[in-house]
Amino acid sequence: MSDLLERLRGRGWRLTAQRRVVAEVLDGDHVHYTADEVHAKAADLLPEISRATVYNTLGELVSLGEVLEVSTDGRAKRYDPNAHHAHQHLVCSRCGTIRDVHPAGDLLADLPSEERFGFQVSAVEVTYRGVCPNCATA
Repeated sequence: MSDLLERLRGRGWRLTAQRRVVAEVLDGDHVHYTADEVHAKAADLLPEISRATVYNTLGELVSLGEVLEVSTDGRAKRYDPNAHHAHQHLVCSRCGTIRDVHPAGDLLADLPSEERFGFQVSAVEVTYRGVCPNCATA
């Protein structure tokens, strides 16, 4: 059973066939699918699943804090099931591929006090950008 499915079951979230398939699609390392990609992959497993069901399920998972909604450069929102492990993102500026990365050090502590402007900073989001190996050779 996937980490996401285990977390949802632990919360007592009702796992209908449709919800289970969406959670299964989101299972894996470096998963950052758009809602349409989730729907296409879910339809391969459960052909009768509707686009509306996928969108509603993704919205519920985001509201529960079990999936992150990631938006980069005005592209379609992507859904990241790695919601419980601190990480940043590496994004290909050509194809939009997203990878989870775990930089060394404390990004919050790395912000000098004079750059905080009196804010009580509680979270950091860093996006690294570049060109992935596939796009670099194309």
